Amino acid sequence: MEQPLVIALSKGRLLETAIALFKKVGVVPDKFSTKSRRLTFEDKKSGVKILLVRAVDVPTYVEYGAADIGIAGKDLLIEQMCDVYEPVDLKFGECRIVLAEVDTANNAPNHRGYSKLRVATKYPNITERYFSEKGLPIEIIKLYGSIELAPLVGLADQIVDLSSSGETLRLHHLKVVDEIASCSARLVVNRASLKLKYPSIQKMIRDIKKVVGRKQELPVS
Repeated sequence: MEQPLVIALSKGRLLETAIALFKKVGVVPDKFSTKSRRLTFEDKKSGVKILLVRAVDVPTYVEYGAADIGIAGKDLLIEQMCDVYEPVDLKFGECRIVLAEVDTANNAPNHRGYSKLRVATKYPNITERYFSEKGLPIEIIKLYGSIELAPLVGLADQIVDLSSSGETLRLHHLKVVDEIASCSARLVVNRASLKLKYPSIQKMIRDIKKVVGRKQELPVS
């Protein structure tokens, strides 16, 4: 008997759209609920098991085979450099990884003057690669939230962060200096699973590509 197809999803802003996507291809367990506190849902009829994990952990679950398939933001895939197969850009959760700093034109405080440029971010690997390519030495300050606050209180000169509309940056008197990468949600597949469960995974990839081509059918994330 074939093992269930395990899908790793993350709770948060992308979950509703991700579930709508999988409903379109008929692989969401009947008992699944975004309001439930359960972390696993299995439907023997469709042969699918869903794991709910932290967004940052989805690529790891897929890379190490705890899940066959997952949906992860491109920002996490770039940051973590996980060895996974990435067959589909799902075209939702679209945003940008940007370099930003205080917009002095708005008379916001600017705390420059360190011996080395300080950059606050939750993406240290992306930040390190970006500045290394430019040959600029920096000091990276790792933060886990409220990144936009760092330049306003003198913790950092610049930030590298995720931005969609840019409204949060403008609200905190920050301006975009450069766009590092464009991001969206991606379907990711464990490389071993692609071989071991080839027929079911290939069918799902084909079905998802068809749904993505009809993007208007999915709720906006």
